[in-house]
Amino acid sequence: MEKRTIAIDCKFSRRDAYDALSMPIYHTAAYEFDNAAAMSDAFCGRVEVPDYSRVMNPTVKYFEDKVKAITKAANVVALNSGMAAISNTLLALASQGKNIVTSKHLFGNTYSLITKSLARFGVEVRLVDLTDLEAVEKTVDTNTCCLFLEIVTNPQMEVADLQAISNIIHKKNIPLVADSTIIPFTRFSAHTLGVDIEVVSSTKYVSGGATSLGGLIIDYGTLPEFSERIKNEMLFNFGAYMTPHVAYMQSLGLELLETRYAALSSNAQQLAEHLLTLSQIKRVNYNGLPDNPFHEIAKRQFNNTYGAMITIDLADEQSCYRFIDRLKLIRRATNLFDNKTLAIHPASTIFGSFTDDQRRSMDVLPTTIRLSIGLEAVEDIFDDIKQALQ
Repeated sequence: MEKRTIAIDCKFSRRDAYDALSMPIYHTAAYEFDNAAAMSDAFCGRVEVPDYSRVMNPTVKYFEDKVKAITKAANVVALNSGMAAISNTLLALASQGKNIVTSKHLFGNTYSLITKSLARFGVEVRLVDLTDLEAVEKTVDTNTCCLFLEIVTNPQMEVADLQAISNIIHKKNIPLVADSTIIPFTRFSAHTLGVDIEVVSSTKYVSGGATSLGGLIIDYGTLPEFSERIKNEMLFNFGAYMTPHVAYMQSLGLELLETRYAALSSNAQQLAEHLLTLSQIKRVNYNGLPDNPFHEIAKRQFNNTYGAMITIDLADEQSCYRFIDRLKLIRRATNLFDNKTLAIHPASTIFGSFTDDQRRSMDVLPTTIRLSIGLEAVEDIFDDIKQALQ
């Protein structure tokens, strides 16, 4: 069965009392049991029924079941943001004296989580160029609890070789954790490429036009201890579980994901090609362009699709500010993969709290503008960019 069919026709784990076609929103904190033994079975995990909505809710579980069926994962946990998915995953894997190997090319808050928050608890961070496989092999060791990366870095657009990295670290029993937000999990198989745990900001493509915040931990079952810890420790102790109303909205968003993504990615490809004709733009960075340094590996890993994020570079920071201020159709906003096209200057916003030296080391340039391409007509998006550059 095709993934888009699964997203629409995934069955309820229990028949609804009124045979609703859409999973109802179970806005409840607690659930009643017939007897003490049934209550004990639920609380101790001997049966898979909800006991408290901080750790299981029927609406959220249905959303998790859809993602699980699409990805063929062993376990899926839905949380209240992408950062919650990342932090809960790394907290489940890391401990004092362990190290996390990753790249300087990370989203700002992810970088801060690893280098500041986790470091305060005795977790070492080791930064390495993940496109240099020899360096990766030299950097990991027996104390490495995981290698973490973004499959397409934001905003640098770097793509590392997932299969090659996994081959290196799996020899040392080190798991590969990948943030796959930039390319939908409906379009490629992360696990086939060697990923053990996939984390996703479902706020982006899945939510259906930025309707809600959410995150997913997609666990492929290769680390039994991790699976157990996520379900029986992280969910119970950190309280980051997705709310039922968000799960309802994101279940609907998932049903239309393939249709929306086809339009978003097509718009991005066409727009990137149009932008090459504008002399005021010094660089167009999009993996779908044939001369992009990561074009071939992105094409191979992600089945000839490249996402809906583009970055452009102008002459200087002042030019970026003037461009953003002159936009009429494109919205001045953060987030990715809304139905609307969005523009942001990462160096002064997402990475605004970092020092100049830190931004330089992370290749976050003052000349870069990040564009999240929406569903508007490509010609209208292009016209707005042209007039803003005048």
